Amino acid sequence: MGKEKRGKCNQNKRTEAESLWKRAEGIFQLKSYVTERQGEREDMQDSHTILNDITEECQPLPATVTRLSYFAVFDGHGGCRASRFAAQNLHQNIIKKLPKGEVSNIEKLVKRCLVDAFKQTDEVFLKHASSQKPAWKDGSTATCVLVVDNTLYIANLGDSRAVLCRYNEESQKPTALMLSREHNPTQYEERMRIQKAGGNVRDGRVLGVLEVSRSFGDGQYKRCGVICTPDIKRCQLTHNDRFILLACDGLFKAFTPEEAVTFIVSCVEDEKVQTGEVKLSTDARYEAACNRLANEAVRRGSADNITVLVVHIEH
Repeated sequence: MGKEKRGKCNQNKRTEAESLWKRAEGIFQLKSYVTERQGEREDMQDSHTILNDITEECQPLPATVTRLSYFAVFDGHGGCRASRFAAQNLHQNIIKKLPKGEVSNIEKLVKRCLVDAFKQTDEVFLKHASSQKPAWKDGSTATCVLVVDNTLYIANLGDSRAVLCRYNEESQKPTALMLSREHNPTQYEERMRIQKAGGNVRDGRVLGVLEVSRSFGDGQYKRCGVICTPDIKRCQLTHNDRFILLACDGLFKAFTPEEAVTFIVSCVEDEKVQTGEVKLSTDARYEAACNRLANEAVRRGSADNITVLVVHIEH
């Protein structure tokens, strides 16, 4: 009887391992590249976080999940403290709140986890900022991508952006798929919320000063309707997807999302980059693409801090 039970137990473990292996076999591998430029600003207020694999930190995983990754960019204003705090703490709060073990409706739970993690990160920063003498007035945008197997969950505040390069099956040309929505005080819903809270929008800014209507920090504007509730989108990766671009608005002052995607593709496929007899590795080509894109944004006149983070989707 004991042997029979052990046999069944071992068989169950083998079946479970085989199931995990088959799931992992179909999961796209991700490789990330980043470059930064301070531009003409006095200091660098952008921050970013790259975690190619946070699977171990999120145990026990739900039965349907094999791999987790996280990528984010933060564009600070009024200082670099809010962006650095978010870069160091947002993912830790997400990891703590991610669904563990046996769960149902994982999509709903992941979205709730992201909203709660943004709220907690903001509350802790604001508490710390208000206790300083004088109080910190830093704020920051946030655009993060949590990858659950082959599903992207994109959460954002403010005007940093996430864009997916997806090839059109018929034309085989790259297209730019927007994964995030900007939060600008001139947008109707955003303006209505700000006015309802007793604030106003002048010259396209909250109280004539703040350019975004959602952010981390910015304690002095929270009573005016500036919130830290992210927009969340879900996107399923396909075999037609090549890379995800995360960037702060310093890049998009010089490039449209479509232009940025086309520029990266042309860099990666550019034969001139293949110097010598040996072709450059994929790593080297994507690194070069990030650098060339940031340099071109500066050349085109973007004086802002620039952060370009590209996540290559390997098939």
